[in-house]
Amino acid sequence: MTFRDWRRRALSSVMIGLSMAAVLAALIPVALILFFVLAKGIGSINWAFFTHMPAPVGEVGGGMANAILGSLTMVGLGALIAVPLGVIAGIYLSEFHGSTFASVVRFSADTLNGVPSIVIGVFVYAIFVLPVKHFSALAGGAALGVMMLPVITRTTEELLRLVPMALREGAYALGATRSRAMFTVVLPAALPGILTGIILALARTAGETAPLLFTSLNNQFWSTSLNKPMASLTVQVYTYATSPSEDWHRQAWAGALVLVMIVLVCSLAARFATRRLERMHTGH
Repeated sequence: MTFRDWRRRALSSVMIGLSMAAVLAALIPVALILFFVLAKGIGSINWAFFTHMPAPVGEVGGGMANAILGSLTMVGLGALIAVPLGVIAGIYLSEFHGSTFASVVRFSADTLNGVPSIVIGVFVYAIFVLPVKHFSALAGGAALGVMMLPVITRTTEELLRLVPMALREGAYALGATRSRAMFTVVLPAALPGILTGIILALARTAGETAPLLFTSLNNQFWSTSLNKPMASLTVQVYTYATSPSEDWHRQAWAGALVLVMIVLVCSLAARFATRRLERMHTGH
């Protein structure tokens, strides 16, 4: 072995070691957060936590059933707003990526993706809350939808542009129009990745607090009306964590654990859906 080969192998080993160290450094905070939240919250997780209402101040026990339902409701409302608009906008950006309007939309989506969530909350507050003079679940869903929109739009665009041009050309050769080729050939080919982006966008917004403080506020009672204030798990955790009650602190850790589990389930669901769709496309 020459000195040059030895030096190249040594440099390769050093870089692999540094890469592994960087991966471990990135995983350590995640592992610590999961361990800490699990250790603090697992003792307070029980059936009552998911089925009972919050206990009055000073009383021990209770649960966060209304907050869990409220979070699921508002995330669902946000998805109803963001998923159709985001996918259609992503299709437009991929098909007309060179146009001036597409560049404006792309720049706007990137800018919106970097806007702090509290600013989005204030914006939706001015648009949806002030005119009607009351907080509502609809306003909360709108805020979450605005946060999901740029992520879904850009994810859809990038994944559609990764689809091989040969698929489009094959569809055109068979007489398909541009729109038919998109919706019957290109979009199904990119669907696994798009679905992953959508689920991850849902997981990201499920943990937001600031926009909901300005839109849906909170509600200590059971509420299913979309036109009234509605409880959410994130706001409930914030309220409990900043209170002087030790029992509320205990339940705040339990709520934080449920939020982490929701994000984890969404991530696992995204991976499962991606693999399932890929197997369907490949026939294995």
